[in-house]
Amino acid sequence: MEMIWKALGDDRVSTNEAAARLEEYFKYRCPDDLIKTMNKYRKEGLVKGKVSFDDGGWIWWADEECRSKAGHRTIAGGQ
Repeated sequence: MEMIWKALGDDRVSTNEAAARLEEYFKYRCPDDLIKTMNKYRKEGLVKGKVSFDDGGWIWWADEECRSKAGHRTIAGGQ
């Protein structure tokens, strides 16, 4: 979860951008379909997401509410 929060930072990004950031920052590619993983985390309140017709797909972000969920360590300031 921390890897995803760090990859999202304070931005709102597309699924493709989130995948690219994960691969660039961590040399890691999500073994599952990333959108399925992100939707799972969205349902758990660990990330937020919505369909954006302007961007042609899902947009993802994590705010302090997401990062403060019990059982997960908060990454403050993108650290």
